[in-house]
Amino acid sequence: MDTQVLIVGAGPVGLILALDLGRRGIRTTLIEQKPEPAFLPKMERCNARTMEIFRRMGIVDEVRAAGLPEDAPMDVFIILSLIDPPLVRHGYPSVRQARLDDRATNDGTAPCEPYQLISQYTLEPLLKKMLDRQPNVTQHWGTAFLSHEQDEMGVTTTVRRPDGTTAKIRSAYLAGCDGGGSPVRQQLGIKLRGEGNLLGLRQALIRCDELADRLPIGNGPTRGRHYHVADEHSSFLIMQDSMRHWTLHSTVDSDERMKQKFEEVVGVPVKYEMLSCNPWRQNLLLSERYRDGRVYLAGDAVHLVIPTGGLGMNSGCGDAIDLGWKLAATLQGWGGPALLDSYEIERRQIGDRNVGASRYATLGRRKWRALWRPHIRDNTSDGQQLRSVIARIAGPEQRKSNEMIGAELGYRYVDSPVICDIPGGPEHHFVDYEPSTWPGARIPNVWLGDGRPLQDHIPEGYTILRLGKADQDVRALQDAFAARGAPITTLDIRESVAREVYGHDLILLRPDLHIVWRGDALPEDPERIATIATGYLHP
Repeated sequence: MDTQVLIVGAGPVGLILALDLGRRGIRTTLIEQKPEPAFLPKMERCNARTMEIFRRMGIVDEVRAAGLPEDAPMDVFIILSLIDPPLVRHGYPSVRQARLDDRATNDGTAPCEPYQLISQYTLEPLLKKMLDRQPNVTQHWGTAFLSHEQDEMGVTTTVRRPDGTTAKIRSAYLAGCDGGGSPVRQQLGIKLRGEGNLLGLRQALIRCDELADRLPIGNGPTRGRHYHVADEHSSFLIMQDSMRHWTLHSTVDSDERMKQKFEEVVGVPVKYEMLSCNPWRQNLLLSERYRDGRVYLAGDAVHLVIPTGGLGMNSGCGDAIDLGWKLAATLQGWGGPALLDSYEIERRQIGDRNVGASRYATLGRRKWRALWRPHIRDNTSDGQQLRSVIARIAGPEQRKSNEMIGAELGYRYVDSPVICDIPGGPEHHFVDYEPSTWPGARIPNVWLGDGRPLQDHIPEGYTILRLGKADQDVRALQDAFAARGAPITTLDIRESVAREVYGHDLILLRPDLHIVWRGDALPEDPERIATIATGYLHP
């Protein structure tokens, strides 16, 4: 083998997967057809779960330092223009305030890390810089995927190098993280199903150094991050992490018209430069499959969502982390065949759920946008009434796009072959998050007396949490994992808050902090739990 895992595509998902595999000691090769990370805005927010993952990977501080300053406001507005009184203002805490709020909440409902606004053109070079320090990962930029063939032992991938010549790379596994048009997925003949081409827009990346400092303008809104414009073009303006760059989205029919639309939205003369303008289409699509033999797909290659709700890249990050530890376990010899089988079972249901969450948020936004009429600006009773109606409807409906903590933290793997599943379980909510230790769920966050979250105390590998005053002998379960070569640690957490939130004396966690099993005493057959958790038994 030239490498253990070959990753195609160096967007955020491919970069995160490469980082995770590298830190787990897996020889990884990453290829990307672009010569370097592109200056493209695309995603602009890492949600709370992604930031928890970054914390566990040891990169969260670098990501925050590169992103929007922690004291910058995160408010969302619905406006006619930046100089007019806002129709709706939704206040959201800065990262600094969110951290204080989360730290003051210790009932399991708050994450250990709040969100972070960071633009894709900032995140990608940052992740690449981190990979440059990772000795287990080899990067080939300017190298395009052409085709692949797989057999029982591995995958042979043909690539085109920067000089135009072709080469073959032999790997044990191939991961296609190559976007919505994924050549890897297309070669496999796997289709995307759902609702495509729902709306065509343009996205302009604009540099305007003075705009953030000039807000508020006239009677318009104060500084925030999103400005949804009540117009006939579904326009919205987003402040990027530099606070000098802005993205404008609109259905107007030309690049020149995008400049005019920016000027209309701002409402006063400003110096600006439109750096790029590209068309894009809204889609709600899910791949038929996430896997074919030794080839796995992740990120936009398997799910395309409308950015409302911010579930695109963040879903892809979840894909990467789920796939990463399972590939590592298999290559290190302690992961059974059901472990990699579980990747598609677990992550496709989350992709499906998040497509649904994006649809839910989008329908909320469409509801108030459909009320627009040409007389919205008129200084008449009809104009005032229209503005009032839009404000009243948009108030709750627009919140659906920005309040997705249930989808972010509350996802749970159901019917997974590597979870000791219990029939039933809590409902899956998009908006509200109810902490749960039901098998398949992410372990809720609690803060311990040392001021750190419990997650910081959990080592790599599997972990048996022994909570409160519990003193059960768990050696039989620990020995069952050790017999398979799987890393396992028993961690005693005596503080009562953890036992109160988790509701059980014993909890078994996987490397990704999802719950495999829970109880107040070991079952009669702990060997069976270890066999399921490591992928050697389909329950």
